[in-house]
Amino acid sequence: MTKPAELVYTNTDIWGPEQPAPAVIDAAHLARQRDFSHRTFGPGPRTQGVLDHIRKELVEIESAPDDLGEWVDVVILALDGAWRAGHEPQQIIDAIKAKQSRNEARVWPDWRTAAPGQAIEHDRTAEPA
Repeated sequence: MTKPAELVYTNTDIWGPEQPAPAVIDAAHLARQRDFSHRTFGPGPRTQGVLDHIRKELVEIESAPDDLGEWVDVVILALDGAWRAGHEPQQIIDAIKAKQSRNEARVWPDWRTAAPGQAIEHDRTAEPA
């Protein structure tokens, strides 16, 4: 019986030599990211700075939509904004999971009828007022 191949990152420009893929992003990882950000960028909400950086990353994604590193930059910045808004790592993880469940329960239009360059919005008429 052959051993299954280990997952590896393939974009070596971002990750360096191929590394085993981490199993999860957990509260300890988010706490590590928070500590790094606090040491590196200082305390406080820094909301406008975080938003400014996200906008710059979105421009970079428009230029290179297949670049995983640019997408990850937006994720990290969003997590940074969440902890800077006063949320603990486990609260952020719980909110991500709850939002996914909420999105899965919503009514969505058929994606084949949507304009490719526009957001696909859920059906708000199905939600209570």
